[in-house]
Parts: sequence; structure tokens; C-alpha cells
Amino acid sequence: MAYLKNFIKTIMPTIFYYLGMRFHFYSNDHLPIHVHVSVDGSEARFQVYPEIKLVENKGLKKRELRWAEVAIEENKEIIIARWKEHFKDKLDGNKV
Repeated sequence: MAYLKNFIKTIMPTIFYYLGMRFHFYSNDHLPIHVHVSVDGSEARFQVYPEIKLVENKGLKKRELRWAEVAIEENKEIIIARWKEHFKDKLDGNKV
């Protein structure tokens, strides 16, 4: 079971939690830099760079989307740094 938990963390790295929401990305993600926000079986995706904007919402409430956007704004540099760290191979030649 520990192997499975470590495997899931590898393919879905968590950046941080905020108000019960999990901010993460998938290991097979793509540019532009974006973050997934999950809570209670719902998920949204926000572009982070070059600007923060909601790209897709699958069930988050308006209140949760506002909170998520605030958390992304406050942690934008951390999200970008974690993205660059995890996807360094995908960033070769791309300015971010």
C-alpha cells in the first residue's frame, strides 16, 4: 500500500493544501503552466502563467473558485517553481 501512495504522489504531485482544497498537477501535464484544484471529488484547472485564469471547472462552487484563485495569486511563484522543477525536461527551449 505504501508503494501505491508513493506512486500516486509521483504522478500527481501536490503543491499545497488550502481550505481543504488540494493544489496539484499531473506528471503528464503540458504547457502553459497550470494547476489543478481538487476538493470533494470536484476539480478545476487554472492557468498560472502568463496570467491566472480559470480554464476548466468540473464541479467546484463559485466560492471555492474564488478561494482557489486567491491561493494561486498568493502562491504563484511557488507553483511556477514547482512546475519548473518537475517538468524541467518539458521546458527545454521554452521561456517561462
